[in-house]
Amino acid sequence: MPLTLAVPAAVLAGLALLVAFPPYGLWPLAPVGVALLGAAAHRRRLRAGAGLGFLTGVTLFAPLLEWTSLHTGWLPWALLCLLQAAFVALLGAGATWVSPLADRHRSAWPVLTGVLWVGQEALRDRIPFGGFPWGRLAFSQDTSPLLRLAALGGAPLVTFAVALAGGILLTVAWRDWRRQAGLWRPVAGLTAAAAALLAAGPAVPAGVRGAGDTVTVAIVQGNVPRLGLDFNAQRQAVLNNHVDATLKLAERVAEGAQERPDLVVWPENSSDIDPLRNPGAGYRISQAADAVGAPILVGAVLLGPGPGQVRNAGLLWRPGSGADVGQVYTKRHPVPFAEYVPLRSIARRVSAEVDRVRSDFVPGDRPGVLDAGAATLGDVICFEVAYDGIVRDTVTGGAQLLVVQTNNATFDVAEARQQLAMVRLRAVEHGRYALMASTVGVSGFVTPHGRVDGATGFNTAEVVVRQMRLGDGRTPATVAGVWPEAALAALAVAALAGAAVARRHREVTPG
Repeated sequence: MPLTLAVPAAVLAGLALLVAFPPYGLWPLAPVGVALLGAAAHRRRLRAGAGLGFLTGVTLFAPLLEWTSLHTGWLPWALLCLLQAAFVALLGAGATWVSPLADRHRSAWPVLTGVLWVGQEALRDRIPFGGFPWGRLAFSQDTSPLLRLAALGGAPLVTFAVALAGGILLTVAWRDWRRQAGLWRPVAGLTAAAAALLAAGPAVPAGVRGAGDTVTVAIVQGNVPRLGLDFNAQRQAVLNNHVDATLKLAERVAEGAQERPDLVVWPENSSDIDPLRNPGAGYRISQAADAVGAPILVGAVLLGPGPGQVRNAGLLWRPGSGADVGQVYTKRHPVPFAEYVPLRSIARRVSAEVDRVRSDFVPGDRPGVLDAGAATLGDVICFEVAYDGIVRDTVTGGAQLLVVQTNNATFDVAEARQQLAMVRLRAVEHGRYALMASTVGVSGFVTPHGRVDGATGFNTAEVVVRQMRLGDGRTPATVAGVWPEAALAALAVAALAGAAVARRHREVTPG
């Protein structure tokens, strides 16, 4: 492809990938974006391939992550986008590197594309500082037939399927094929492969694994006084909002207008004061739990364990007895530069905004498996839903329901909908009912088929009550764990090594 076409193709690739994600949700464009980047990078020099990949990455991540700049300024957003785009640059260079293999074995081009995308995401999900999995191809497929593949191999298999479909588009459209005799055979074969891929998703069984009893769960979205980093500047206001909303729910229960819930879920940071150390905050939560007659999963910032340290936690508060200190989950993956600042002295030279994080959050060391009495919960907090292992650990630990507590008050509705798409994938992946409880929205319940029920508005106060069925079985994805991703990433490494051999052979072959 001439460079005058390759550059626009790389930009269009980023735009196509962008609109595949919520809030746009045009999932069929994700394979188109993959195909455009593959076409732009094919047969180029490595630096050119990397440059085109970087261009695609910037075009994708700058608007996709725009919500990170709403209240922190442009610099952290720009640095994050450039870092994520650098991984797509590696992908572009990889696509260029394997060009000899794609030319020699044209039918293998879709598989090469698929494994390279999985390999790129495997790196980006882990480095640096634990990685940042936002923008994985799998998370663009929340309304796609391919979503059900998550039950077989999790997010990596869905990413592979999307990239494979993009590779099929690329292989069919590549201009050299139009000059060859017998064109209809490879085109027909690849078209049939694409159709089979789309049909494979709905054919995967979905639903609650080991279905058991049903429980009634209430999500309380109390809202905050104001959006932004100072959402909790007014002391105890966020807590009061959630207490008052729960008391209104209790009134409806007492009147017989609403079935009494077995569990009430409050979002992350719903208690803006440590209720274990502040008697007034603890009293208000007990007031709500006693009135509704059900345990409340409270999202709170807890002080300690050491001086100057804090924990982002979900703790169970039972009616009549108060805080159950044996049922507390501490967030295992605090967000770097948001909940803690690595290399603070160096980071301060880049931006003084890092000092907004006055206390570093301490990570927990146990999966979020909590016994709520009526159900065993698999609790993850905010961005943790994007990390495969953190969610899976709760299911293998015995979770019957998946719970995502989040605080979207410092972001916007686009970020909230992107996060809800991840919850949908996790519900399918592990065959569990799931819910997302947010301070400001979007909150909602998700079935193991990936359907959303009772979704709330943004920046509103709402209470939603639904019945959820408990599950205790395991899907193939739960059993397989990290192995599908490891196998596909290993194939990517093998492809890069095979391309090195092919390049060496090409250099020494006359002509």
